[in-house]
Amino acid sequence: MNIIKFNVGDTLEMKKPHPCGEHRFLVLRTGSDVRVKCLGCERDMTLPRLKLEKNIKKVFNE
Repeated sequence: MNIIKFNVGDTLEMKKPHPCGEHRFLVLRTGSDVRVKCLGCERDMTLPRLKLEKNIKKVFNE
């Protein structure tokens, strides 16, 4: 399994959309749990890193 590297401030494009329809999320905090914010409805959530990494399609470094 590859570890996907991303930092705070990066934008993640996911395979599946958020219920609001947006595919992109902003990384707010990293660690074993990752806090991300939806760029559509601006809801933030904390997800386990392994679950999040399985759903990442692309990382945009900003």
